[in-house]
Amino acid sequence: MKIIITGATGMIGEGVLLAALNHPAITGVLMVNRRTFQLRHPKLSELIVKDFTDLDAHGAQLTGYDGCFYCAGISSFGMNEEKYNHITFYTTLMFAKRLADLNPHMVFFYLSGVYADSSENGKIMWARVKGKTENTLKKLHFRAAYSFRPGFIIPLKVQENVRLIYKGLNFIYPFLFRNQTLTYDEIVNALARVLTIGYKEKILEIKDLKLIARQNESNE
Repeated sequence: MKIIITGATGMIGEGVLLAALNHPAITGVLMVNRRTFQLRHPKLSELIVKDFTDLDAHGAQLTGYDGCFYCAGISSFGMNEEKYNHITFYTTLMFAKRLADLNPHMVFFYLSGVYADSSENGKIMWARVKGKTENTLKKLHFRAAYSFRPGFIIPLKVQENVRLIYKGLNFIYPFLFRNQTLTYDEIVNALARVLTIGYKEKILEIKDLKLIARQNESNE
């Protein structure tokens, strides 16, 4: 399968990218970035897009893919709702709509967050916006659209973009909260399996990702 990954210059996007490049069923990866990411791999190609809301000049490069792992995003810390909504909701939806037009048989995976608010009516701003994004993506004309909520992810040793707090938490979190912790291999194994055979739920919580990853390993 051939996939698109966004957000490779960020922590989670980089981890997903590295795990995807090692996955045997993934034969090609196009990373779509706003700036160059210095990584070379036989499976990997790169497309620089300055504005994710305007893909008209890049249609040919974005056509012919089976899935998209959309990991681009930004922290809500210090941001007002209008700006956060523009980046998290509007930009994501514009990018996804164009991909759906170019690849109607694509499966789209959106990196959301634990406690995203599917009701869109809660008091926490980032959770409302994430929930609205999840809900709207499901209405687009993809073969299927899923949101994954991974929680704490164990950093890869080869990762460059790992926040200092994650390096510290990595010494204790996986041991104290094992059921709330995932590896990047588990995430990519789960997403690749869902891309291939589907899944009953459109929101993939930690327990779903773990279950699907185990099923994938047992079938190999």
